[in-house]
Amino acid sequence: MPQLSYNLKAPAPLLEDFPADIRPWLIPDYTGDVVYECIECGSCYRIDQFLYTCPQCRSLLRLRNRDFASLKKIPGELWQKIFDYRKLLRTESLQGIFLFKEILFPTIPLQDIIYLGEGHTALVRANPELSARAGLDFFIKNDGFNPSASFKDRGMASAISFINYSIRTRGLKEVLGICASTGDTSAAAALYLSYLDKQVVKSVVLLPQGRVTPQQLSQPLGSGALVIEIPGVFDDCMKIVEELAENYQVCLLNSKNPVRIMGQKSYAYEIAQQLCYNTRDLVVVVPIGNAGNVTAIMEGFLDLYDLNIIPELPCILGVQSTHANPVVQWQESGRYQPMKVQPSVAQAAMIGDPVSFPKVRNLVRDHFQERLMAVAVEEQQIIESMLEANRYGHVVCTQGGEALAGLKKAVSLGLVNKSQTVVVDSTSHQLKFSNFQQLYFDNAYPPAYEITPRQQYINKPVVLDACAEGIAQFLKLKKK
Repeated sequence: MPQLSYNLKAPAPLLEDFPADIRPWLIPDYTGDVVYECIECGSCYRIDQFLYTCPQCRSLLRLRNRDFASLKKIPGELWQKIFDYRKLLRTESLQGIFLFKEILFPTIPLQDIIYLGEGHTALVRANPELSARAGLDFFIKNDGFNPSASFKDRGMASAISFINYSIRTRGLKEVLGICASTGDTSAAAALYLSYLDKQVVKSVVLLPQGRVTPQQLSQPLGSGALVIEIPGVFDDCMKIVEELAENYQVCLLNSKNPVRIMGQKSYAYEIAQQLCYNTRDLVVVVPIGNAGNVTAIMEGFLDLYDLNIIPELPCILGVQSTHANPVVQWQESGRYQPMKVQPSVAQAAMIGDPVSFPKVRNLVRDHFQERLMAVAVEEQQIIESMLEANRYGHVVCTQGGEALAGLKKAVSLGLVNKSQTVVVDSTSHQLKFSNFQQLYFDNAYPPAYEITPRQQYINKPVVLDACAEGIAQFLKLKKK
């Protein structure tokens, strides 16, 4: 297979420059045997179609590589070397999430991969003062550094690459990509779809009217998508796009689409790589939302564990707001019940019936029974955790604030301790939610949010005359 490289002045590394044992594996040509598989009845379907639920029993689908066992012929330590050395290549299609192509989505050829700079976000050690406030040292993995400023780009890189592959191999002449969103999904979908041929691909997003921040609304509009606002909340939008996906020729781009989940597994792969594949005593803190990301992260770590790339599965700490916490209630009572949500600053988490909950339930039953913890936190804790994190040098969104608040609560409950390695997931960029920060500073939250600002977190500009001496006096500066 030809090596697709950037046109850079410096020559790309030659394969003979790499250790002999990994040369055959650096440019992946493995395609596997990937099918849709129903998570309940086990029926399998070819992937030469856009499919989201099982035609037999209507349950959720996942993608399964029926040839996955053949990957076990390569020892786990060799897989580590392959992924580590592959990062040195200047092969564009392997720069993002498809660095892990064989275990992520092997069917997609390199020529069809859409890469816009997603993945490989930094793992940043929390500021010492912030760690002290949380009660232990921890890391923040900030997926707000992705192209559309959220983790959703991981799933879209996979889903839109699949659309690109399908257009080429199936000769499709018209594709309509559609999603429901509270902001981040629509931004990512519109961005990645805009990269494809606009004569073939159209982009439509459904948003709950008045419940998406202005910054997030501007993103799909800027990418040229048709934006439809409807009354209600995310769950109402999701029901509509699900009905459209069941009855019309559209490509659903929500996490109900198992191809989306494949891309988001890269988050787990990257954490493992950044920690030198040492996952002993690892805790990953994740806001639950629609449960697609927590599903992907668990599946991603399970892939690595099955291939002996990591020594053990981590613990997952799922976090929800008390305004939308059906998964926490399920963990506490053993009974799952969708709920009516209240307004939340963590908008992406304001989901009363997470679409991917059945996948979470099965993963917990089969692999994470003692390794999934779930806690609920107050809205006041969410917004103040975001403000606190950003005062200590991070760019954490409200969902990241939710995760940090969940970590603090878990520490206080004794669920997480100082001997563990902790990674907190901040799913998107702080600037997407600057309006919530301003509402806090202005004490302007509607009562339904149950947030009362405290002076220690409020920060406002000070207006002074354009006079150096006056500013110096205000700052109480001493003269040289």
